[in-house]
Amino acid sequence: MTARRARIPLRRRFFLGCEGEIEQSYGALLQIMADESLQLRVHLDLQLLGGGDPLAIVEAAVQKARERAQKRGRFVGRAVLLDSDRHGHAPERDNRIAPLAQAHGLLLIWQRPCHEALLLRHLPGCQTLRPSSSAAAEAALVRQWPEYQKPMPARRLPEKLGLSEIQAAAQFEDDLRCFLSLLGFPIS
Repeated sequence: MTARRARIPLRRRFFLGCEGEIEQSYGALLQIMADESLQLRVHLDLQLLGGGDPLAIVEAAVQKARERAQKRGRFVGRAVLLDSDRHGHAPERDNRIAPLAQAHGLLLIWQRPCHEALLLRHLPGCQTLRPSSSAAAEAALVRQWPEYQKPMPARRLPEKLGLSEIQAAAQFEDDLRCFLSLLGFPIS
């Protein structure tokens, strides 16, 4: 008689395009939480896309997601973290973002105005803060989190950001809440 092997369920794969290293660190934090705290069977394929205008980033995300799906298999969901501080500078290009994202099943997670502002909204009492510029967002974040440095390595993010902080930010960030829900994070 042969012993049966236990079948380990496959992880659901998600693509997450990242403008820069700090977004990639944030994605790694989500992966750590999914694995360790929540025991979710997900895999975040974190891809660094580089900066540029929002359309160029979305185009890069579409291309990178296509390449990764061909090499590793299809994704359950696709998303990209985008700073909004350059949105509106080229309206004709901006008008192409939403249709392109929709055509390729790409969820746009707009960070208003930048990733530091999104991180700020994770901190207690800061969920409703809306800095007017990227510089103001970074200054406000450093006031609340003096140890913050750009880029912050993923291993240092849990010092300040846990599941309750992510859930708190998601209450005020619709795009983030949608993505976290797709992953299976408990969002009330």
